[in-house]
Amino acid sequence: MRYKPHQHKPLRWIALFLVGTFLQLLFYIPTPVLSQNSNSCSNITAPLTPEEQTYARGAWQYFVKNYQPATGFTNSTGGYPSGTLWDMGNYLMALNAARWLNITDQADFDTRINKFLTTLNSLKLFEDTLPNKVYNAANAQMVDYGNNPVERGLGWSALDVGRILAAFDVIRTCHPQYNDWLKGIVAKWQVARSLKDGELFGATVLPDNKTLLVQEGRLGYEEYGARGYGLWGFSAPKAISLEPFKLVEINGVQIPVDTRDFQSTNANNYVVSESYILDGIEFGLQGELADFAARVLDVQKRRYDSTGQLTAVTEDNIDQAPYFLYNTVYANGANWATITDANQPYPQFRSISTKAAFGWRYLFPDNAYAQKVFDAVNDLRSPDDSGYYAGIYEESKQPNKTLTGNTNGLILEILYYKAKGNHPLISSGSASVSTGKPSENASPATPSTQPNSPVKTPIATPADTSKPIEVAVAPIPPVNSPESSSNLKLDRPLTVIERRYAEAAWRYFQANYHSKNGLIDDRSDFKGATLWGLGDYLAGLHAARSLDIITPKEFDQRTRHLLGALIKLPLFARELPSRGYDTRSLQSIDYGGNAIAEGNGWSALDLGRMLAALYNLKTSHPEYTAAVDKIVLDWSYLRVVREGILSSATVTKEQDGRSLTRVNPETRLGYEEYAARAFQLWGFNVENSAVGGEYQTALVEGVKVPIQRHRTDTNSKVNQYTVSNPFLLYALEFGLDPQMRSLFEPIFQAQAERYRRTGTLTASATTSIDRKPYTVHSTITGKGEPWVALADNGQTVPKGRLVSTAVAFAYHALLPENKYSQELLQGTTDLYNPSAGFYEGFYETTGKTAVGFTSSTNSIILQSLLYKVMNQQPLIRPTNNMKSPWWQEVSKGNSGRGLPNIAKQQTKLISDSSGSYWISDSQKTPLVTGTTVTK
Repeated sequence: MRYKPHQHKPLRWIALFLVGTFLQLLFYIPTPVLSQNSNSCSNITAPLTPEEQTYARGAWQYFVKNYQPATGFTNSTGGYPSGTLWDMGNYLMALNAARWLNITDQADFDTRINKFLTTLNSLKLFEDTLPNKVYNAANAQMVDYGNNPVERGLGWSALDVGRILAAFDVIRTCHPQYNDWLKGIVAKWQVARSLKDGELFGATVLPDNKTLLVQEGRLGYEEYGARGYGLWGFSAPKAISLEPFKLVEINGVQIPVDTRDFQSTNANNYVVSESYILDGIEFGLQGELADFAARVLDVQKRRYDSTGQLTAVTEDNIDQAPYFLYNTVYANGANWATITDANQPYPQFRSISTKAAFGWRYLFPDNAYAQKVFDAVNDLRSPDDSGYYAGIYEESKQPNKTLTGNTNGLILEILYYKAKGNHPLISSGSASVSTGKPSENASPATPSTQPNSPVKTPIATPADTSKPIEVAVAPIPPVNSPESSSNLKLDRPLTVIERRYAEAAWRYFQANYHSKNGLIDDRSDFKGATLWGLGDYLAGLHAARSLDIITPKEFDQRTRHLLGALIKLPLFARELPSRGYDTRSLQSIDYGGNAIAEGNGWSALDLGRMLAALYNLKTSHPEYTAAVDKIVLDWSYLRVVREGILSSATVTKEQDGRSLTRVNPETRLGYEEYAARAFQLWGFNVENSAVGGEYQTALVEGVKVPIQRHRTDTNSKVNQYTVSNPFLLYALEFGLDPQMRSLFEPIFQAQAERYRRTGTLTASATTSIDRKPYTVHSTITGKGEPWVALADNGQTVPKGRLVSTAVAFAYHALLPENKYSQELLQGTTDLYNPSAGFYEGFYETTGKTAVGFTSSTNSIILQSLLYKVMNQQPLIRPTNNMKSPWWQEVSKGNSGRGLPNIAKQQTKLISDSSGSYWISDSQKTPLVTGTTVTK
């Protein structure tokens, strides 16, 4: 890849064992040895035909011409002196095959293997733990993927370790006198560091130079890598269990697909040929893997039957940019995807893979289609006898002239497998197999001739939903000034570290972008969006452009695409956007992702979030004004604003099966006040929802913390908890007016006091996690109790409290001189994946990272960084353009859409000694707080 029960022994014997092991390692000096033939490996029961001997000698020439005599290594690709452990494993397998096929003699084998192991044993390891991901093949220095020296290294790949461990087992079996040397190398490596909770973990170096362990492997390669570990006594039961997977129908065949896709984990879940071919020729296809392999071959035949295009897909180097592609049966929701490691599509470079064609031909020797695709590539050797080319491009029909150790090494392995009578290269007693029960209806290990090969359906999981067709949405037409950038004037540029954080946060919006329709997922593990989440995206998009993280062109393209999608979203009751949408089909869904044709109501809070973001887009980028006003003028506000109060609609199911709509006032603390301020920007009179009035408080850490607005206009008690999120968003965008400051400050003070009293970092927020209950409210006070973690249903979540990354960034932006906000920031700044964005936070009790990525967290981080360089001015800026389409329609009156009564904003931006902030354009908001205390 390019990537017995415990028994207690007397302490004396343990100590003696450890000392003996240490001395063995300390004084072990490998000495060159000569091979002694192993009968099982030399037992050639099906000698190669003259044609096959030509294939084998042609493949071996690659290693002859790409040998590095100074190190004993070979180049990973023709003429390029670089290599990974996977490439080294390829070479060892090829060298062993060449020896037993009599392509090379014993003396040459011994010279090569001795030099190879001498260099391998002396390699500098990453953090003295495991081999680096890549080395210069000519001098054995640690390098990056550009072959530039890297003193520290890049990390390690667990899959590559698994590959070379499998190769080590073949060498020690076929050439047992090298066993001690290989054992010494494996003992020197800290292989156990790459195992955690029964899974394989690689290591990568983050931009801040910290090491991050990352789970590696998806269905196929994960099991293969785990078998390599098992050969040396390292158990990875979860990695070898096949789970989690689902079945996806492609060309009439049910294909097993890992449910951990790029969108949710930043790792591709591609289905390719090579992992199954390797498993077959090295370990022998067993159980469900035999069935899976047959399906993967069968679906490629089905594609040929329906299109006439010969198909043999797997990963390969190519002879032009981007130089390496995964040609897949399926990847990240797409059939027959051809992608880079970053999930970028290159369908024009899909190719027929030489190694895949060879593999299927000899793994299924009686299969007519495997023979047919093999016939297309078996003579695809370079004219100068440098080995086999990687394949043939489907579109151009021209050869992919890249020469690699992977292609030629696998060809030699495959031919050796054939010569041994199709006997696996690794004995069955050595290989670990899945403990999962084989399918009761599993078909035999041959491609099915039926329309659907039967397989036991896996248990459904939240991610295992039917995949809607992703609809395409056209962006709005180009605006007058597409090169315009934000008209904000920044007080200073980002520091180098701040820019790193901003770029990491923006990665979320790159990784979760739907290029066909312009939408962004609210969270990386769920194909859905709310209007609040899309408002987060628009706010983050503006921040990224203002901070010069993205170009004017990208900003314009994304903005026009998002506005185009907003126009197309179906409206609930033809009034307002629904509460949720599938980001692929644009159809209304509930919060569980279930399709609801008529929608499930609207949220005034979500609408407020979007209105704030759209207003700021008009102000900072006025060229989009007409397009923005067209969108909001399509909506009806008759029922969302009533008697100065914001109301939301829900749909309830009656016993008789009828669905009824109910509209009730919004009461969620902080969120109502935020949304009301946003509505005021557009001229709505929502005075009774705006911040102000009387608030009930609870005593937390000696501080009176607001828990609920006291009101007589509703009996609703929706708000059951107090968290930081809405107050921070309000402060960043609207500033802290006196009324809001009286709520904001005690919320912050209570968290700081808890830290002072207990030493527990506290950043209370609503966050998303990757397991049930999926959303956690780490409250300041909830349901009458301080510091309780609640699920959406109000149930407590034991040990579920999180320290929120977004909250930490926002508090530090707003209160940069405060010692506690500084402590928060220091505790969370490294919580990001450089390719997926910032994590939600970490658990208070364990300190473990909370796995989850959301648009909300990454948007607030971008906004916090922008706030810092704007001299702490509110992010939303005023406009003097009262002649835009919106205000013209308002001026006409009698719209029938519930537009404001007068063409005047109901809020204004002012400045005083405490700073700048937006306030209601009215004198009817007296400050009365803390009149009722609940202990």
